[in-house]
Amino acid sequence: MGQSWQDLLFAHWRVEAAALRKLVPTGLSVDEHDGSAWLGITPFVLTGFRLRGTLPLPVVSSFPELNVRTYVTAEDKPGIWFFSLDTSSRGAVEAARRAYRLPYFHARMSVDRTGDRVDYSSARREAARPFVFTAGYEPAGDRYEPKPGTLDHFLTERYCLYAADEAGLHRAQIHHPPWQIRAAEAAIELNTMPPDGVELQGEPLLHLADRQDVVIWGLESVQAEHKSPVGAGSTG
Repeated sequence: MGQSWQDLLFAHWRVEAAALRKLVPTGLSVDEHDGSAWLGITPFVLTGFRLRGTLPLPVVSSFPELNVRTYVTAEDKPGIWFFSLDTSSRGAVEAARRAYRLPYFHARMSVDRTGDRVDYSSARREAARPFVFTAGYEPAGDRYEPKPGTLDHFLTERYCLYAADEAGLHRAQIHHPPWQIRAAEAAIELNTMPPDGVELQGEPLLHLADRQDVVIWGLESVQAEHKSPVGAGSTG
């Protein structure tokens, strides 16, 4: 599956690793950097959505997406665990849930770009509680490639995602060039996206990526002990 991510904001908060371990399968270890785990909220616009060997379809191949994530490892492969993924495309929700076992949700979303500034709004439909994110963000520095060993590299350079269902743990490889990011500024007006039991404190670490071209491969099984946490992946 191919796609491009545009105007992507990385907003990251330090959180206690113990709070996240309760929410991910036991077959995954929660990654830490300098003694902290991290929760990320990443709004962006997905464009050029297409299956392998096909061309993007007009209109339906572009839509906003917002994901809530942390960083995990299994079998010595660092990757991403998604607590939720919201998008305005009902078709993408249904397809990704089936193909990738990911907790996608349908949301009302809007994105307005004025110059370098992006105004982003998302509100999940038919949710048990409000899941809302409203913010304006823009770049605040020059582009650079994160260096190995740095926090920026830890938070961005992840080349697989993890998912889970009744059959166990799964991994999908993600291929893309190294990230080109820059510092960002953001005014976050409302953020109720973190999963239940996780509270965000302080100001987030902010980065912006203008564009990233991505290929995501199909799921493969992970040979690790797996037990789904109660409520994980069902925050809607």
